[in-house]
Amino acid sequence: MAPKVVLVTGVADQLGGQLAARLADDPTIERVLGVDTAPPSVSLASRAEFYRADIRNPRIAKLIDSAKVDTVVHAAPRSGAAFKEHNVIGTMQLLAACQRSRTVRKLVVKSTAEVYGGGAGAPAVFTEQDAPDRGGDAVEIEGYARGLARRRPDVCVTTIRLAEVIGPRVDNALTRYFSLPVVPTVLGFDARVQFAHVADALAVFERAIAHELPGVFNVGGDGVLMLSQAIRRAGRVPLPVPRAAIGPATRLAGGRVELSPGLSRLLSHGRVIDTTRLKTTFGFTPKWTTTAAFDDYVRSFRAELA
Repeated sequence: MAPKVVLVTGVADQLGGQLAARLADDPTIERVLGVDTAPPSVSLASRAEFYRADIRNPRIAKLIDSAKVDTVVHAAPRSGAAFKEHNVIGTMQLLAACQRSRTVRKLVVKSTAEVYGGGAGAPAVFTEQDAPDRGGDAVEIEGYARGLARRRPDVCVTTIRLAEVIGPRVDNALTRYFSLPVVPTVLGFDARVQFAHVADALAVFERAIAHELPGVFNVGGDGVLMLSQAIRRAGRVPLPVPRAAIGPATRLAGGRVELSPGLSRLLSHGRVIDTTRLKTTFGFTPKWTTTAAFDDYVRSFRAELA
């Protein structure tokens, strides 16, 4: 079923805001509703409607019902301890509203490769069949999405597990980490890292919205970079510290950087995801490799400093 009325949560963030703006440019979609507690980070197209609302409030169900929303894109989950309540309680309320709705037929959920965790005994490459790590907001959010799929088999539920998103003007914990003049690393380790270009991430969400593609899909660029290589490509200087000091050292090096537990594990042990299902079952091949995505971020970062 082609979407007619789409609701996007998390439009204050770059990914959600850009997605809402792009959907509003699609003439086949009648209405696009953007929801967040703060204004969008990007200028929404004239057809996109912004609603300042907290998805933790049960009134989100009234908005879904009154607008006759048929497709919900849950792009609101954010990393960091400060967002735990918003992520978990907000998802519970939003998905409860979807379950009761008579019009919702599709749910697309933004998740993260952080659900796989990571450590000395972790697989070299994670596939969608690998069990998620215990705990973490993203693991809980995915659990609620699976519950909705069981209770409402008529709703197509697609979960997108993103590698670390990077690209021009992307502002997140990882891009702030690489922008530090001195970049703390874990002493004695050189993690393998993988990135998803923001343009590919947006294209994946657009395809999930336009087509019936239920299930869980890893999204990331082909190839990997060693953390040391990425730091050199960014023109930065590494500062090896003991693993327990990586978080405090990063905060001291630049106060705006807060490493989530999942990101800390990435920088300590690395994390690589398999994207075979994305290419075969989902029908999408990323245009940006991991290296090309990172270099595109570096070019834009240097241009901003010039």
